[in-house]
Amino acid sequence: MAVAYERIADTLRQSIRAGQLRPGDRLPSEAKLAEEFKRSVPTVRDALRVLRDEGLIEKQHGRGNFVRRPRTTAVRTNLRHQWEKGRAREPLAERAQTGATEQDTGLQVNDLVFHASYREIEADKHLAEAFALPEGTRLLERSYRTRYAAESAPFSLVTSYLVHDLIAENPDLLDETKEPWPGGSQSQLYTVGIELDRIEERVTARPPTPEEAAELELPPGTSVLVLRKTSIDINERVVGVSKVILPGDRTEMLFTTHLERW
Repeated sequence: MAVAYERIADTLRQSIRAGQLRPGDRLPSEAKLAEEFKRSVPTVRDALRVLRDEGLIEKQHGRGNFVRRPRTTAVRTNLRHQWEKGRAREPLAERAQTGATEQDTGLQVNDLVFHASYREIEADKHLAEAFALPEGTRLLERSYRTRYAAESAPFSLVTSYLVHDLIAENPDLLDETKEPWPGGSQSQLYTVGIELDRIEERVTARPPTPEEAAELELPPGTSVLVLRKTSIDINERVVGVSKVILPGDRTEMLFTTHLERW
């Protein structure tokens, strides 16, 4: 049998799902809800905590509890890599029309806010093993954040690594102000004569770190998907390694496998 706070949570949940409480609406104060349900304020707080943990409401400091607005969903498909390779050699005007995030979300270029930051680092043990290069090899570390202009949280937290000496021939590839690069990373690599043969992706799930939860604005209890991406060129060299942190409440992973016919 449901306890009192669960019954309160269920009533409010039904009101949200039925559209009686719409995204952005402020809920009555805890005192008013306690009066309405004829229960104590601590019981009401327990009910509201359940709804916050489910991502249905959010508490805004000093303002109260609000129905959470659904965030734009990103559908990440493995077909994106061939799509990106196919357009890597297209004219600039063609490449500039859209990018991978637009493909994932259905948004337009002007809907997005993009930020990139670069720095040079030396490969630690783990990165050296991933690239099959000596520790201390110079790498370019690139951090990316892309968000919908109407929202405050990015779609993902991306950190990628390229071997500095492989891309230094084109100084533009070392310049964060050249981002977002029309055509994406495969088009960047094409400018220095690198063609990818395949991309390996491993996906795991885990609880977010406090920093990840804050930046991605995750509801309590929401997991993140950790995607580790390795790009291998036609000469069997690892030319790129990326870690992508994806919010579990707004990311769908879609894998399509084409099978050979008998």
